[in-house]
Amino acid sequence: MHIKDVDLNLLRLFDAVHRTRNVSRAAELLDLTQPAASQGLSRLRTLLQDPLFMRSAGGVQPTPKAQRLAEPVRHALATLEQALGESAGFDPASATRTFQLHLSDIGEARFLPALMVALRERAPGVRLETRPLPREQVTEALDAGRIDFAIGFLPMVRETQRVRLLDDRYVVLLRPGHPFARTRRSGAALLKALGELEFVAVRSHADTLRIVAQCSLEQRLRLVTEHFLGLPAIVHATDLAAILPRNIARGFEGYAIVEPPFPQREFTVSLHWSRRFEADPGNRWLRALIEELFRE
Repeated sequence: MHIKDVDLNLLRLFDAVHRTRNVSRAAELLDLTQPAASQGLSRLRTLLQDPLFMRSAGGVQPTPKAQRLAEPVRHALATLEQALGESAGFDPASATRTFQLHLSDIGEARFLPALMVALRERAPGVRLETRPLPREQVTEALDAGRIDFAIGFLPMVRETQRVRLLDDRYVVLLRPGHPFARTRRSGAALLKALGELEFVAVRSHADTLRIVAQCSLEQRLRLVTEHFLGLPAIVHATDLAAILPRNIARGFEGYAIVEPPFPQREFTVSLHWSRRFEADPGNRWLRALIEELFRE
């Protein structure tokens, strides 16, 4: 076969199926119907004289030929996207682009206020939308362009470009004047004394629940909520304690903060983006702004 026989959209379809291992999901990413994606894949199979993808549990698996083609195809598509992006340019003062960000609710509280202030001053027409995703979908969404950036503690997100923004650790937040905060304990004694407290936790923040389990505090949980937003008011009105990042806890004026030596309490918050869009001028500009504002 010759390159003139291949439609660029067929290569985009091939890349999407290879990344997602699922024809239906690839169709969704490319805004295609399922029949259109299946027909395109059939055309490509005929052109390349290879099945390319075989059915398997939960989706499809690439053939050896598809595996050999995957990286060159992805690199070619990325090169083309970057070239087109560079020719378009990006003027923040006049831009009206919308950027999609993966952030947890805690991340929104930490990063969005300062970021929106900076955008109002430097790029008043730029909009942001947050799209929190399951962590296992973040890499795929970045590569597909469904989100532009992901910010957070995301050790399972691999094969992305990233830059460290800040280091943080988990602490205990208590209401102002809580008697537990007045006791002078540290180290193992402080960790053991947590059994005197009762806790509120957020279901969606797995690492705080991990700490509760590692410290054998499950029986001290009195409330598990779905969202972070209500935690400050709940802690303020009760004697319940909450485990959360220190950078967030310090933003609540007047509250007491206790810092036990939790296991694996340190973590790094990073900014992630896809190699496919690294040279896009808008991506570069917002990436630089986020680094300027938050990188320690």
